[in-house]
Amino acid sequence: MTTVPFPLTWLYVPGDRPHVVTKALASGTDVVVIDLEDAVAPDRKDYARAATADLLTHRQPVPVHVRINALDTPWAETDVKALLSLPGLDGLRLPKVTGPDDIRHLAARTAALPLYALLESALGIEHAYAIAGAHPALRGISLGEADLRADLGVRDDIGLDWSRSRIVVAARAAGLAPPPQSVHPDTRDLNGLAASCAHGRALGFLGRAAIHPRQLPIIERAYLPTEAELEQAETVIKAATTEQGAQALPDGSFIDAAVVAAARRTLSLVNRR
Repeated sequence: MTTVPFPLTWLYVPGDRPHVVTKALASGTDVVVIDLEDAVAPDRKDYARAATADLLTHRQPVPVHVRINALDTPWAETDVKALLSLPGLDGLRLPKVTGPDDIRHLAARTAALPLYALLESALGIEHAYAIAGAHPALRGISLGEADLRADLGVRDDIGLDWSRSRIVVAARAAGLAPPPQSVHPDTRDLNGLAASCAHGRALGFLGRAAIHPRQLPIIERAYLPTEAELEQAETVIKAATTEQGAQALPDGSFIDAAVVAAARRTLSLVNRR
């Protein structure tokens, strides 16, 4: 199974367009997510599933996840049966999760395969921590902001910030990795994407889903540590190796075990591949 310790980019591609999937595998993204759900019309579901299964009969150069159809659709069971034992499959992403039973139901079928939950409704947000801790096979949670926005009737982007913080806290409380941000739907608005990534990073997200390769360098640049952050992290680690307990650095900043742990994570992002 192919893994990236700290993936920052997750590139979604429609499963019924194999040539686009092939390009995505060479795009430089950390994870390719083949979409069998929203990006595929109902009359193309069977073709998308078959094309994806054919690709995943072999291991790929980067981790490949598949977003299957929601459990309450007529396609989900067939998706799981077609994909489960394929050597090129590194994870399943389950959309429209509303409670922990959704994860347990899927985990009972998929053994140790990593699972990822997309929370896309008010009910899913209310159950965020229960979902995050539902089963050891669950490796991450994230938001589906388009559906959530519609469910909540949110008019302004700031109206989603409470839900965003909720899943960041839920992931941490359940011992999961920080969640990646949801997609920025305007693929040409790179300045808006950069500003949105900066906001997401401030909220505690790590990385972001993308729907076009041009978004990848913007996301990576936003989430990789700056030179100043790396220098500060190295200073913290050096100080931690020479003294025990809480202490103050020459610039007056205070460090303790939590600050040291954050510094280690900052440094680990540089060599994450």
